[in-house]
Amino acid sequence: MSTTDPVRSEAGTSGQAGKKLRPERTNATKQRLFEASMDLIGERGAAGVTVDEIAAAAGVSKGTVYYNFGSKSDLIAHLLRHGVDIMLSRLQAIEGQTSDPLEAMHTMIAQAMEFMDDYPSFARLWVSENWRTPGEWSAVFAELRAELLAVIGSAVERVAAGYKVDQSIARGSLEAAIFGAIFVVGLDRQTYNPERTREQSVAAVMTIMHGYVIR
Repeated sequence: MSTTDPVRSEAGTSGQAGKKLRPERTNATKQRLFEASMDLIGERGAAGVTVDEIAAAAGVSKGTVYYNFGSKSDLIAHLLRHGVDIMLSRLQAIEGQTSDPLEAMHTMIAQAMEFMDDYPSFARLWVSENWRTPGEWSAVFAELRAELLAVIGSAVERVAAGYKVDQSIARGSLEAAIFGAIFVVGLDRQTYNPERTREQSVAAVMTIMHGYVIR
């Protein structure tokens, strides 16, 4: 496979070489790398997976991966970005579907849970590495976490504008509680309680918001 086409523009290429890439081909290659790496990381953890294995599982050459990303660490950093982009696109796609901000929050949490069902290894990687200090991808996690919290914060802001809420609750702590609960409750269901439905998990997380709203 040529080392001049897949995913180079995603790794910071600028100028004419980057402009020649076809976005649909770039995205398809990155998606294959993402799915392959998440499957392997889910089996053995990030440290136990090699670039050779990821490349082979994704159907691209090892040289292509190194050419576009430079190292396994950089590859995983880019794939973390890719995974969060998928999650953000799903959350943003539901904006405006309902005028009730609590119902919108419910739908947003349901979308996040669905993403975790689709990519359980991504969720496990996030939980295992996000709070590791110092961590190999600490800066990446901090940036991506801020983006996800911003989406949650906007949803909380709409609830506060539409309902009477408990002003004594720190907004940042509330957003962090929802963010953490989505991952912990979702992974708990996948790992220990698969008989629970997604809706039951969503309802559990929503109790945080119901406690915030004053009836």
